[in-house]
Formats: sequence, C-alpha cells, structure tokens
Amino acid sequence: MNLQLNGKKALVTGSTAGIGFAIARTLAREGASVVITGRTQNRVNGAVKTIQQEIGDAKVSGMVADLATARGSAKCIEALPSLHILVNNIGVYEPKPFDKITDDDWHSIIETNFMSGVRLCRHYLPGMKAANWGRIIFISSESAVNIPVEMIHYGVTKTMQVALARGLAETTSGTGVTINSILAGPTRSEGVEQFIADVARTKGITPDEIEKDFFSSVRPSSLLQRFATIEEVAALVAFVASPLSSATNGAALRVEGGVLRSIF
Repeated sequence: MNLQLNGKKALVTGSTAGIGFAIARTLAREGASVVITGRTQNRVNGAVKTIQQEIGDAKVSGMVADLATARGSAKCIEALPSLHILVNNIGVYEPKPFDKITDDDWHSIIETNFMSGVRLCRHYLPGMKAANWGRIIFISSESAVNIPVEMIHYGVTKTMQVALARGLAETTSGTGVTINSILAGPTRSEGVEQFIADVARTKGITPDEIEKDFFSSVRPSSLLQRFATIEEVAALVAFVASPLSSATNGAALRVEGGVLRSIF
C-alpha cells in the first residue's frame, strides 16, 4: 500500500531507539522526510546512519535536543519551524511505589512524557491548521487505561496524553488536521530487551521463559501472549500519519495485543 507520504516532513521525538526509531524508519521507508531527535550526538548520528544504510534513498536527518525541557523544545522549533507530521514519542518510565514518588519525580515525568508534547503542539498545530493539513500523534500506552500499580505516575502521564490528544482534536473540526493517540502495549523495545536479559541472567533461565512468565502473571489478559515488535507499533503509526487516515481523528487507537478487555 502506498501511504502517500512523499513530500511530507515528519518529526519523531525520542527516536534514536525503540518504538521511536521504528516509527522514524517506517516513515522514511514510505518516502517522508524524517527528523530524528535524541539527547546525545552519538545516538542521533547512529540512528540516522542506520536508516541511511537500510534505506538507500532515505531522507533522514538528526537533531540533538532535550525535549523534556522548554529550552530543548525551543531549540527544536527554531531549527524546524514547520512540518506536516509530529509524533510525540519521547517518554520515560520508572517502577516505584506510590509513597516513594517524590514531587521531583512527578515533575520530571510530566515534563518528559506530557509537557514535551504540549510545547510542540502549541507551536506546530496553528501552522497545520493554516495549511489545512497535518498529523499529530501521541505515543501513549495501555497503561493509560490500566494504570500500573508499580508506576502510577507513568500511567497518569499516559492518560494525560490521551486526554490532550482528544482535546486538541476538538479544535481541528472541519480541517485537514487530525490528532490521535496510540495505546501501545508491552513491546520488545531496547529497554525491555535489556530488562529481560538481565532478569534471565539473574534467575538462570532463558529470555523466552521470562517472556512466558510475564504474560501468564503480569499481563494475563493479553491475547497476543508475547511482546509486540517495535515494527508492529510503527506500522499503525505510519498509517495514522498518512493522508489515508483522514477520517480518523480524536481517537485512542490500540496496538496493545488485546491486553485491554473493554470494548470501548
């Protein structure tokens, strides 16, 4: 399927690895001009080089910016004043008991997972409306619905993203701009790969056994019964970023392997 992304300029935040990298690579493969962001030059250069090696005609560039800060967002906006597609992917998580989550912890995770998207949308959305075309996508999580007891602050920020996306979508009525959120489920990202390997080494069992145990005890409602791949998440994001998804707006779209049992 041709997603008609040639000539579209996309910014994918937090895209040097994991889901963000897979999204950037998929958009580049579909012909979009993609800007990758990360906090270190080495990581950004490595991600850009990998995509260029995999996709000979890829239009991909990189930018070093800490988008968890207002200064980093301003730097990004100055370097890239306008675009067609904004994917708010940057995010962090940290398992921590609720009574141990400090004010600083709350502030930090909200700045990274939520305010980064607020700042970028505040700048790019008016331009998209003026051009009568644009796509804004928030990479949220099934944790927005099933708030994880082991990291409540993370789940809350994922819910905030879904609410923001829906609220902003209301402002696009009658335009060619759409704003949606993606509820990703347990995904085999770089961090998850390392976590599985570390636990398997500690327990003296295989990574496959760790994965099987996770879905039998932690996410038993999963219909997929395995970690999704980053490419499976990226495929949905690429469609939502394309002109073909014009009738999808204000939606919280699921790519969470059936973990969520609610119909709506």
